[in-house]
Amino acid sequence: MWCCVGLTVSVVQALAFPPGMVEPLRPAPEVALSTAEGAHFRLSQHRGEVVVVVFGYTHCPDVCPMTLARLAQLRARLGPAAAGVRVVFVTLDPERDTIARARAYTRAFDPTFVALTGAPRALAQVRDAYGVVAGRRAAPGAAEYLVDHSTFVFVVDRAGQLRLMFPGGGVSVEEMMDGIATLLP
Repeated sequence: MWCCVGLTVSVVQALAFPPGMVEPLRPAPEVALSTAEGAHFRLSQHRGEVVVVVFGYTHCPDVCPMTLARLAQLRARLGPAAAGVRVVFVTLDPERDTIARARAYTRAFDPTFVALTGAPRALAQVRDAYGVVAGRRAAPGAAEYLVDHSTFVFVVDRAGQLRLMFPGGGVSVEEMMDGIATLLP
């Protein structure tokens, strides 16, 4: 293979992975929060499904709605196979993302999307377990604020392994579909 002359074996192997593949595989951190409907949600209870975990907030002006729109497109393109994919949206702004607001926001993209919330401490534990960084940013004296945050889309396979990570704003529906389709039966 002349294209790979001088590359190490690990680099050549990495080139064979689909975009976004996580190596080495590891169990996905537990997500134990409440749905916008008030039910308890535990990621570990969703073995057998591909679970897509997205962190964001409903007042987000750009990346969050774009990411959820792409995930809605992905589910539409999967057709019947979409029944095996659950998308969960974890709020990074529990003060403004009321249960009603989070539910309406996610359902505007796809009625199957699950909005998750919880006490600030529980949300921080989940955020930290996934390495998501988030912080408020506001102009001095302003009542309104933005939440600057990591924008990864985390994909957990049917066995509960963190399998894929995509940058929320920088990946196409086709790239996500290529990766996620490999995890479906």
